Amino acid sequence: MKKINRSTFLKQTFGLGSALYLMPTLGFSLPEKPRYSGQGQLWQDMVKANDQHIQQLLEKGDEANKHGGRSFGYNFAMLASAYCCADARFYEDPRVITLLDYTADKLIENQRPDGTINAGNLESPPDTAFIMEPLCAGVFILSQQSDAKLDGVKAKIKGFVLKTGEALVVGGIHTPNHRWVVCHALARINQLYPDPKYVERIDEWLSEGIYMDQDGHYPERSMNYSDVENNAFIAMGRLLDRPELYAAPRKSLEMTYYYMEPNGDLVTTDSRRQDQYSHRSIVVQYLHYRYLANYDQNGRFAKICQLIEGFPGFDRIVVEEALFHFMEDEQLRKELPVGEAVPVNFEKLFTTSSLARIRRENTTATIFGGVDWPLIIASGRSVSPNFFSYRKGKAILWYMRMSSSFFSMGHFRSHGLTKEDGKYMLYQKLEAPYYQPLPKALRKEDGDYELTPSVDGRFWSKMAFDKRPVSNVKTLESRVTIEESNGTVELLIDVSGLEGVKVTVEMCFDQGGRLKGVDKATQGEDNFFLADGQGVYEKDGDQITFGPGSKAHERISRLDGEQYSVHFGSLRTAGNHVYITGITPFTHKLTFQ
Repeated sequence: MKKINRSTFLKQTFGLGSALYLMPTLGFSLPEKPRYSGQGQLWQDMVKANDQHIQQLLEKGDEANKHGGRSFGYNFAMLASAYCCADARFYEDPRVITLLDYTADKLIENQRPDGTINAGNLESPPDTAFIMEPLCAGVFILSQQSDAKLDGVKAKIKGFVLKTGEALVVGGIHTPNHRWVVCHALARINQLYPDPKYVERIDEWLSEGIYMDQDGHYPERSMNYSDVENNAFIAMGRLLDRPELYAAPRKSLEMTYYYMEPNGDLVTTDSRRQDQYSHRSIVVQYLHYRYLANYDQNGRFAKICQLIEGFPGFDRIVVEEALFHFMEDEQLRKELPVGEAVPVNFEKLFTTSSLARIRRENTTATIFGGVDWPLIIASGRSVSPNFFSYRKGKAILWYMRMSSSFFSMGHFRSHGLTKEDGKYMLYQKLEAPYYQPLPKALRKEDGDYELTPSVDGRFWSKMAFDKRPVSNVKTLESRVTIEESNGTVELLIDVSGLEGVKVTVEMCFDQGGRLKGVDKATQGEDNFFLADGQGVYEKDGDQITFGPGSKAHERISRLDGEQYSVHFGSLRTAGNHVYITGITPFTHKLTFQ
């Protein structure tokens, strides 16, 4: 069969779509179709934004795609919404049928023989499952329309969905959240084309158990993937009529509020995934809060929804993307219950991840001491050295870190977080030995010893380190004691043990803004020293005062340690970096206000 491009396809099929649109019914009347009409500003804004995307698809074709390898799934849902929504500019527009048909063809074209799609990992069941959420929502919306003009598209996309279902009932996964992504997709396929095998596969995965710790973390402790998991459990609970599956999202969302900054940013420091060094917004959880606010008549969740509606990103993440969610789920279309007050002054210690959150109206502080030991640099483990962050409005200290020149062992990472007498305490002890000759019985003439790691984990060599006596063991003990009062935070830093060790305290403030009281460093860009006195970081009328400073040396590079530098890696992020330095024994008190 000769392939044609999209432009030719549209020209050839538009005439057919128009003919179908104008064709009278042949001796029978179709059932009344749901009009999917709504009220309120949010609904109007979503319809308008959805129409704008359809217009872009008509004018620019695939150049208008917004979701990378998942775009055709989202496009199908947004096109279905435009065609079936009585308030939409493209309501029952034959051009939309043409685009739906084209989108279905693109999905089929990209489908692998096993039913998967290359949309991330190759022939990946979970990556394919991610596409199925919007796609199946779009198919469901079309399925509610008894419109003969849609029959061709419905039949075509059914073949794609069923073939995907075959892949998902046998396909494997990589990560904890992938199990629930696959189950979510199977629940949606089962809604469209019921088959016991879909539910049997869901139950097989569910029988492994849904892990959630006492604070409300899923195993990955990730704000990125908790969104995915909450989404999956709410969808499965709704589509399979299993409301008991709402328990995990409820607990997760209760916890998530306390991770929220006043502008909607979420703390990700204790994540075990890639978002531990990035920023995430609570806006992505809006639909989950809204669903449970309405289902449970939960006033606190309703209030959080109202807050989210005013946060940056709401237009892009919800208004421009969520019409199909509202159309396929009546719970979202309901008016929110009356909002109840949520706390804006609190102090919460999350013991399972050793993270503390303190909020005093518009001022917040985060303390972290919960990396996974032993320290292994790998996805799936918490390794962030960001032990303190602080905000006052738009003035943001993204993180504080501490590093030393102690045998290139890198950043300070605490062995947990404790609280005593109102003070938070972080502690780490480092040991670096020297090695003695092997016992005589273990020596080899050819010198061919095992390739092993040094006992401190810094490097490997064919030295059989684990069998050698050690001596001259050097130690470095680091303590940070943190006390907060009405938004003012004091940190007492104490580093002792081996004398003469260079200590560097690094503070990364937000990009933009203005620093006062600091000196420009001679090496690198956006590097400054606070040699003495107080420093000020100011942005958009908000400011953080910090200090006093100290400058005993200028070691501000290679702070990450040998585990990173041997691979030419660095954890440095963009921002204004201010350094305080000292030499052991080093004791210094810093105040943020």
